[in-house]
Amino acid sequence: MSERAHTHRRRHGKRRMAAAMTAALGLTGAALATDVMLQPAGAATAAVPAWPSATGTQAVSKTIEVSGTYDGSLKRFYGSGDLGGDGQDEGQDPIFKLADGATLKNVILGSPAADGVHCSGSCTIQNVWWEDVGEDAASFKGTSTGSVYTVYGGGARKASDKVFQFNGAGKLVITKFQVTDFGKLVRSCGNCSKQYKRDIIVNDVDITAPGKSLVGINTNYGDTAALRSVRIHGDSSKKIKPCVRYTGNNTGAEPTETGSGPDGTYCRYTASDLSYD
Repeated sequence: MSERAHTHRRRHGKRRMAAAMTAALGLTGAALATDVMLQPAGAATAAVPAWPSATGTQAVSKTIEVSGTYDGSLKRFYGSGDLGGDGQDEGQDPIFKLADGATLKNVILGSPAADGVHCSGSCTIQNVWWEDVGEDAASFKGTSTGSVYTVYGGGARKASDKVFQFNGAGKLVITKFQVTDFGKLVRSCGNCSKQYKRDIIVNDVDITAPGKSLVGINTNYGDTAALRSVRIHGDSSKKIKPCVRYTGNNTGAEPTETGSGPDGTYCRYTASDLSYD
């Protein structure tokens, strides 16, 4: 449950994938999370990886349940039948549903993408690309405070509202990701019926305008967001808000925005953690 946005047009795109992206494909979820948390602060210059070309196409009419590891070999998956809706309605089913501890890697999600990917507990989403985000790209729903959700590599485009929806408990770690044409990169749910403390780390990512905000958190539940090595492209006027603070609720009401910018407690970053070009 969260703020919603308007329906948007869906288009496909194809580009070749940079060879550098393949270097990460053999890492485990634990190694990926450790790698991002050990990265130094600072927004070093780096080239934005190119988007991959699909190796094939597969229609999905029923959610694919994943336990263990699912390697899509860079095939494009898109919704059909009950998963073929084109709207932004809440409560849609995902293309992939990951069990606690599961890994999804080397997947392209085409259009329509339904509600993308759901993680029921700790999960790893590695080298996954959303060509045109549906309701959300991925939703994290684990109820354990020890849950760790790792997004490593990949990217998303055309997210009229959120890319990542953080409904559950635990820690979300996003690294080596890229996003363009989006509303929010990640939002800690502002009005879910069950609320938790949530920690978010965004590190070594490329953000391309247009966009509204990188992270939205609820300070009244003790959420934190740490930003490191964030490269923002095409936003010289700095309209994209890096970190927005809200007072969340469990009633379904629209959450109240209370401020934005670094504060050392909830929004943990400094100007040196961001670069603009």
